[in-house]
Amino acid sequence: MLSVKGVNQFYGGSHTLWDVDLEVPTGSVTCLMGRNGMGKTTLLRAVMGLLPLSSGEIRYEGQDIRRIAPDRRAGMGIGYVPQGREIFPQLTVEENLRLGLYVRKSGQAEALEKVYQTFPVLRQMSRRRGGDLSGGQQQQLAIGRALVFDPRLLILDEPCEGIQPNIVQEIGDLILRLNQDTGLTVLLVEQKLPFARRVASEFRILDKGRVVASGAINQLSDDMVRHHLTV
Repeated sequence: MLSVKGVNQFYGGSHTLWDVDLEVPTGSVTCLMGRNGMGKTTLLRAVMGLLPLSSGEIRYEGQDIRRIAPDRRAGMGIGYVPQGREIFPQLTVEENLRLGLYVRKSGQAEALEKVYQTFPVLRQMSRRRGGDLSGGQQQQLAIGRALVFDPRLLILDEPCEGIQPNIVQEIGDLILRLNQDTGLTVLLVEQKLPFARRVASEFRILDKGRVVASGAINQLSDDMVRHHLTV
């Protein structure tokens, strides 16, 4: 579904991504792993068109998307939940969700209702400002905003960062349910190894801007963890 080939990217004077090749198979939950500062978020932002590429190509469902604007990538079926959630704190929960509806030409009410069914707490707080929600509730709002236009690929940047364990469990359950029931393809960055082993079918490890290991999640060895993930 998503193919990254030979991608290089510079940030300031630093070479942050080095000839990155990455495949995300259709129907997979692929976890991008690595220590802090290894280029994971940079790669996701490049996929979404939020950072320019120095070289290389990015293809989504076979189409070269390098020159396609970020909002049009969303319209093609790519949902993105950035690190830190980036909701609009002064807008209500429902106003935040409706921002994701602009790419839908029809079925907006049904899409909003579907998100409320997925996250009942968002319905209860629909008139509350986003900034008044807890970290876990804000993460649910950010995911709901990405799901509201029914994406085929969902990109999540550290969805478990800074949230309580019960919400981490719920997010894991949601990822598995969406993947298994609807065939949603997921690419996520995650630092929590137990969570990654639970939800992912595939893994890719970035180390100093390079992909150094990849495979099925059951092939993620203790040696790989020790060399590339342990702080």
